[in-house]
Amino acid sequence: MTLVSREFNMPKYVFVPTNAWFTALAIYSAKVLDKEIEGQYVDHGNILMIPGCKPVRPDDVVDAMLDRNDEQYNEHVRLGIEYTLSDGILINTWEEAECDTLKGLTENERLKSVVKVQIYPIGPLRRNVEDKNMENWILKWLDKQPSESVLYVSFGSGGTLSSKQMIELAWGLKLSQQRFVWVVRPPCDGGADGSFFSSGQNPEQTAVDKSEKEEDNVKSSCSLCPAQHLPCDGTLDYLPEGFLTRTRDKGLVVQTWAQQVEILSHSAVGGFLTRFLSHCGWNSTIESLTNGIPMIAWQLYAEQRLNATMLTKELRVAVRPEFLPTKKVVGREEIEKMVRTIMQYPEGKGIRNKAKQLLISAENALRKGGSSYNSMCKVLKDIENKLVS
Repeated sequence: MTLVSREFNMPKYVFVPTNAWFTALAIYSAKVLDKEIEGQYVDHGNILMIPGCKPVRPDDVVDAMLDRNDEQYNEHVRLGIEYTLSDGILINTWEEAECDTLKGLTENERLKSVVKVQIYPIGPLRRNVEDKNMENWILKWLDKQPSESVLYVSFGSGGTLSSKQMIELAWGLKLSQQRFVWVVRPPCDGGADGSFFSSGQNPEQTAVDKSEKEEDNVKSSCSLCPAQHLPCDGTLDYLPEGFLTRTRDKGLVVQTWAQQVEILSHSAVGGFLTRFLSHCGWNSTIESLTNGIPMIAWQLYAEQRLNATMLTKELRVAVRPEFLPTKKVVGREEIEKMVRTIMQYPEGKGIRNKAKQLLISAENALRKGGSSYNSMCKVLKDIENKLVS
């Protein structure tokens, strides 16, 4: 990036698709902590301090920081340094969501001396709903459900669960007695990101193709499980025996993929029909927050542990398991309690209200005169000034 921009005398900007806390950690760890701390971060007894920002627990560091002997860590350091060689950093967040962290990045003198470049919060950015997809059969099922009654369960395009965890999650959903839409993938006992590198094996298949494929599944479903819209061919033998039958009246199980933005944005959802059991990837987090939907934070890999801490401790729009799901199987009783907390328990009311407040702040940030709108205008003005000078 630097060589190309220098050759053509072009301004160079970095877009960070995740949040400001991750950005601060990426830069400060690459330029400061890498030199100050010896050994592995996860073995470091103290929290990792970032001037002007919330400290980071060693358990919450991004995957690339787990093993400093791995090439992935070297790439993480390289990227953190390159961020500061740009003319500015655009981040998919907004001031009202990360006020303290953004203030640290832009006003704390120690951190500013490390970052060196302008910070522009321009989010929340997400894919818009496409009207042509609104006839999806899952959305038709949602149309028939009572308001504020459905839990949406998805672990992203790359996240997977172990066989034992899959069984516990299924039983937890059953015990909660709540309505749900669950996007399932076959279990993988080799790692939480088992589907990450295979999720894009068919790049020619568009969202429309996927929708048509799922519609075919509906048409070919056998009469024994019409409510689930799944073929009874043994492909779901990793779920508890009889699970589809026992949850027929309350649950919808979808294989592999679903139109997440459309589900979370559907008019029948009314912003708050669906609650979200999420893997805490930032894209999914943005899609949830911009619909005012509280979450069960089920962090798996990448920067998701960092996101989960932010969602539960700072934004207070989520609950999460007591232990990391990647380190210990989350039991059915704990899953039932988390589901009921965000769906019906009185102690979850504050979480639900906070999610609604964040939705309003997100909408305001993107409006003309809003914080992210003004930040984007500043980016354009800065680019114009650099091109003229």
